[in-house]
Amino acid sequence: MNTLSAFETGFPATAQNGGQAAAPATRRSVGELLREWRQRRRMSQLLLATEADISTRHLSFVESGRAAPSREMVMHLAERLDVPLRERNTLLVAAGYAPLFRERPLTDPQLAAAREAVDLVLKGHEPYPALAVDRHWTIVAANSALAVLAGNASPALLEGPVNALRLSLHPDGLAASIVNWHAWRAHVLARLQRQIDVSGDAALAALRDELAAYPTPPGAAPEDDPLTDASLIAVPLRLRTALGVLSFYSTTTVFGTPVDVTLSELAIEAFFPADPQTAQALRAHAEAIAAQRAGT
Repeated sequence: MNTLSAFETGFPATAQNGGQAAAPATRRSVGELLREWRQRRRMSQLLLATEADISTRHLSFVESGRAAPSREMVMHLAERLDVPLRERNTLLVAAGYAPLFRERPLTDPQLAAAREAVDLVLKGHEPYPALAVDRHWTIVAANSALAVLAGNASPALLEGPVNALRLSLHPDGLAASIVNWHAWRAHVLARLQRQIDVSGDAALAALRDELAAYPTPPGAAPEDDPLTDASLIAVPLRLRTALGVLSFYSTTTVFGTPVDVTLSELAIEAFFPADPQTAQALRAHAEAIAAQRAGT
């Protein structure tokens, strides 16, 4: 089994950008950006103006650049549009104001409580796998059980920074080990597309295109039957490992009401056994490792 040194919990300083959110290279007006976010949310000017309790005329003037919005108005509209914190900073800069939300590296002492919370969740989920990822799916922390999932991946893909989605679908990653590759690929790409629709993140769009271009692994089973019992609940990850075929469902945990860009983009992916055999195999594996350590 490969050694996952890049997955050790410890929040490496390189996992996040430690500065303030940077302004776009090409300066765009705040009105253009607000209009783009409104269209991305599929809202008319009338609907947004109604929800923001302002006149349609005023909103039209803001979007066209005929009116300069106050800092409070920028934040008010961004809240109604559910704009991510990083992009709210971009809106403020475009309007001529200083960024409001800080972006600290996870090693910053002020994020110590958040790091401890992530560690507790990851450790507490053992013997089942769990990992923390940033907005681009770079793994910033993981528990020891993740090694079971990544055991068949090429060591080159396990060198940090490790992208969780690339690891799962890359031909040298886990692709050949995923029993239901077609269903899992469709799930990953659909989830990534939803993130792109919400965030408008160009890096995520590039990642989607990269993943979509990966070939079908040799020997992959035909398209899965969508009417299996498991699929009626959720799309499982069924993976060939050194412990046999393991089956998982996953859940996502995020920080509530974050006011730091880094925390707002951090998510914990926790994998739960989808069948008794998987649960038993992971518990037995953890017990064997604990016994081996106790013996040494």
